[in-house]
Amino acid sequence: MKKRIDYYVVKKKALPEVLLKVAEAKWLLDSERVSTIQEAADKVGISRSSFYKYKDDIFPFHDSSMGRSITIMLQLDDEPGVLSGILKCVADYQANILTIHQAIPINGVTSVTMSIEVLRSTGDVSELMNALEQIGGVHYLKILSRE
Repeated sequence: MKKRIDYYVVKKKALPEVLLKVAEAKWLLDSERVSTIQEAADKVGISRSSFYKYKDDIFPFHDSSMGRSITIMLQLDDEPGVLSGILKCVADYQANILTIHQAIPINGVTSVTMSIEVLRSTGDVSELMNALEQIGGVHYLKILSRE
């Protein structure tokens, strides 16, 4: 069975121009050089819909492994053992949980936001993300930020 890979590191020259422009627009917003998404999109020459379509799919890569942190959001079933399975998975990959917040469940589903410190011993972060997505009761995983 072929191993599923959902995250890649790609050289800038291999990326479509729209993704590079989305990354630039995100940087403009984060650095407060512009105040609205429309202004950022106009400045880099993309539509606002392109920004929204790709904004969660591109992040700058920083080559430092020690002390790097990733913030993720998960939607999961509000059932005993699901959150503990997530915590065990993070521990199995030898990463460190910095913060965790669970929202009040609605209709049996809850959102969890978690900041994870990636240590030198953690290994491949994309494998950790794939492992978290495979846990029973996890419906959705989204990387919110990486530092």
